[in-house]
Amino acid sequence: MTDTAQVVIKSGKEKNLLRHHPWVFSGAIEDSSVPAEACICRVVTSEQRFIAWGAYDPESHIQLRLLSWKQDVLPDEKWWRETVRASVIRRRRFFEDKASETTAFRIIHGEADMLPGIAADVYGKIVRIILSARIAWNMRSVVVSAIEDLLHPQMIILNTDSSFCAIEHLHEVTEYYRQGQRFTPTEKLEDIKIRESGLYYSLTPGSGQKSGFYCDQRENRIRLEQYVRDAEVLDGCSYTGGFTLHALRTGARHVQAVDSSSEAVHRLLSNVNLNVELGTLDPDSRDRVDAEKADIFEYLRSMPRNKYDVIILDPPKLAQTIKALENAKKAYKELNRTAMEKIKDGGILVTCSCSGSLSREEFRTVLAWSAKDAGVEVQVLETLGQAQDHPVRLSFPESEYLKVFILRVIK
Repeated sequence: MTDTAQVVIKSGKEKNLLRHHPWVFSGAIEDSSVPAEACICRVVTSEQRFIAWGAYDPESHIQLRLLSWKQDVLPDEKWWRETVRASVIRRRRFFEDKASETTAFRIIHGEADMLPGIAADVYGKIVRIILSARIAWNMRSVVVSAIEDLLHPQMIILNTDSSFCAIEHLHEVTEYYRQGQRFTPTEKLEDIKIRESGLYYSLTPGSGQKSGFYCDQRENRIRLEQYVRDAEVLDGCSYTGGFTLHALRTGARHVQAVDSSSEAVHRLLSNVNLNVELGTLDPDSRDRVDAEKADIFEYLRSMPRNKYDVIILDPPKLAQTIKALENAKKAYKELNRTAMEKIKDGGILVTCSCSGSLSREEFRTVLAWSAKDAGVEVQVLETLGQAQDHPVRLSFPESEYLKVFILRVIK
């Protein structure tokens, strides 16, 4: 296999790759060295210096993905199995949580775990895998087998990520595995309960946005608690209620939850009821929350001024690609400017961006312009990011996708 293909990187394009950045776009590849078809190839500089072993695929929007920077370690099936195993073992503390405070967490975080295009989450006894790259799709049987051998889950659900199917030339597919074997469910899967930081959530396996629950905000939901006691809270883009439940548990006076999905709104209220029934929320929590289906931009524009002490903005990814970045910046600016105008004097704004193509500094600049246009002063109280089971790989800055600022707005 070592002699089958060699890809040469153009002079001047190799620096980031030598620093272990895993992505190589077509413009960085010498045309004369392009393989005829998808393959594992040896990647070298224009002076024939070894860089890494990579997976080349002309059908992928990232034509070459670097996998192993060790010349004597070929990324074969054994490499994939061992890399999956290492990624899971790095999360061992979550499996050793004897109090079972948290039963939902990420075990593979894509390129940050050296496994391109793979996100895998544990939800109790179920594992959900989402694939966003052709190489991940091609190696899915090895990934499923490795997870099965390690964890023996009740079920593995595997999806292709609809956001990437078009550019990766993949179909939208859902596969189900039990004891490592594919099967087709004959009836609708029953809801499961998961626990995070002592609060319960119900979800339907294989449905919902992305993996069905966002573990990446785990620590940030806990950080919110110190700001919401006896507060009037707006949870914008609330999804199924992560921030809402924490606000209610801590003693928020009232929470208004808003989401564009009626299904998410229904699930949020169901999660409130679930926690009341299980005793993890006070009985009056039902009376302290309202939830409605609405577009957050429209809701902010139409709501009265000086109603909310705390506003949480956690919109879906507004910039899927670099090309969409400028329009996304305008949307983030509009969203945050309006919130700053409407919040009470001294109010707390918890604002988030999960767009990987928007850097932390760019997001901070957008917030500064939002404050200027709103005519307010803003203090940064906390700068937060994704949970520790979603690590940031220093050689791959794109893995730092979640940016969270907790701000005080002074009028």
